[in-house]
Amino acid sequence: MFYGVMKKPSKSRFHLVFSILMAAIMLFPMTFVVTLVNVGCVPDFAAHWMKSFAVAYVVAVPLIYFLAPFVRSLAARFTGSPNR
Repeated sequence: MFYGVMKKPSKSRFHLVFSILMAAIMLFPMTFVVTLVNVGCVPDFAAHWMKSFAVAYVVAVPLIYFLAPFVRSLAARFTGSPNR
């Protein structure tokens, strides 16, 4: 693998990396489904899907970055778990 070549981000960047990855993992299938429902299986489906993904990704990363701590504390309150 390339683990030795690629420098790992510092632990202080965890939340940013988490936000970037979470947005990609969630939006890729979600935008696929929503685009398929809205435009159907058209010849230029991939272009529509990638446009939807790009717009949603730009919005989602900052939202996840700023809202994730609040959601974690809210979930901890609901479940009685410690907030991590």
